[in-house]
Amino acid sequence: MKLDQFPPEVQASVIPKIGGKYLYRCLGCGSLFGIEELLYTCPKCDSVLLIEDIQWERLKEIPGEKWRKIFDYRKMSNLPALSGIYLFHELIGSIIPLEDIVYLGEGRTPVVSANATMKEWAGMQFCYKNDGQNPSASFKDRGMASAFSYLNYLINKRGLRDVLAICASTGDTSASAALYASYLCGNVKSAVLLPGGKVTPQQLGQPLGSGARVIEIPGVFDDCMKVVEYLSENFSVALMNSKNAWRILGQESYSYEIAQAFDYEVGGLAVVAPIGNAGNITAIMAGFLKMHDLRIIDSLPALIGVQSEHANPVYLYYLEPEKNRRQFRPVTVRPSVAQAAMIGNPVSMPRVIKLVEQYRKIAGEESVRFVQISEQEIMDSMLFANRNGHIACTQGGECLAGIRKAVAENKIDRNRTAVLDATAHALKFAVFQDKYFMDAFEPEFEIAPKKEMRNAPFSLTLPDSVPSPAGGKLGPEEFQKFVEYTASIIADILELKPLR
Repeated sequence: MKLDQFPPEVQASVIPKIGGKYLYRCLGCGSLFGIEELLYTCPKCDSVLLIEDIQWERLKEIPGEKWRKIFDYRKMSNLPALSGIYLFHELIGSIIPLEDIVYLGEGRTPVVSANATMKEWAGMQFCYKNDGQNPSASFKDRGMASAFSYLNYLINKRGLRDVLAICASTGDTSASAALYASYLCGNVKSAVLLPGGKVTPQQLGQPLGSGARVIEIPGVFDDCMKVVEYLSENFSVALMNSKNAWRILGQESYSYEIAQAFDYEVGGLAVVAPIGNAGNITAIMAGFLKMHDLRIIDSLPALIGVQSEHANPVYLYYLEPEKNRRQFRPVTVRPSVAQAAMIGNPVSMPRVIKLVEQYRKIAGEESVRFVQISEQEIMDSMLFANRNGHIACTQGGECLAGIRKAVAENKIDRNRTAVLDATAHALKFAVFQDKYFMDAFEPEFEIAPKKEMRNAPFSLTLPDSVPSPAGGKLGPEEFQKFVEYTASIIADILELKPLR
């Protein structure tokens, strides 16, 4: 839709104007720092940072109803820069010119309702938001679009040169970072650190295909993260993990899209997200809080954070009901099929604590809840979801298991509609599906396949009396004999009834 076709009252707002003043705010000591250089932790106290628009109040001059119109009409625009997460430009990166925005097809992922079988199984109405339909097949593209757009802005407007983007990853972060770095060609190179042997072949192939330097090291993600943090503190690199506050900013778009998908009526929703490095649930809370502050939404949805019992530091922290008695303690993770969530010391934990407090202050103590589920529940839920029309990854299975557990533990009003985060595409985790079907999980996963959930191909073997096309081209009569015999066997297998 062209600009002159929009209603006059929104024409001037469809193309966003550059504005605002962004600073890093430390969650520890409260200090503010300029964004002219990349910062990941506070130079004074080493705590994590959030990005704050200190001119935010100017956005309140526009009524919430008009913001809704702006975003809805902007969605009809064909401008590439506004086709992804920067549809919500004013809320994500209002200082970034449209020409510096990197758009690779991220955002606007579909919300797909569960069928009747799944709703009954879960105990309530729900849908999946399929973030596996982002360009690198995971939700990480939302944060990378923001982080790399800001990098591109620094390159084009501030003369930044010879950038090495580096990250630690369990798979999805590396795939996304490598993809966005490759788009910026010679201006940015990428390197990723992976825990050796703990990334699926599909996820390993993605950064390699994008040309990244891939380095596998002993240990788990937390070990990789410590090495990457050391590199970012002592060498000139751009850290692309969720410690990068620009990543969190981009991931807020998930909340904005949910609000838009439900016509900004979110009070009856329950948004369910897995917790890994805690960046995603941080961004989800921040996004809804921003929209509520601007009166774009008039109430907040409930939030459910889910963790496997193999990696559960956030769940354990909130087990203590008394706020002043809570103490965060990292945990030693055990093998998990929800690899992106297999993190025992999430770097965004200070952000979680701050934002949960803000969220509960507005929406009540029970507005943010946490549940813990087993590895068995994750795999069973993923397979069940995908047998009912979805493309959920193991983290999507984690969310489905989580909502089922929340219903069972009365941690959620079952009259709500739950929105589950399928963070990546099912194909990224095909190796775990194969292990389930073949009963090949290592004992430490604590997963025993259920007979009714397993599946395998049937290989048809021809007797010597039936010609086979595998040996070369068949004549018409031989080929017909092959077709008739093969069809009869398949009809028996599928219990087909002949036509009358």
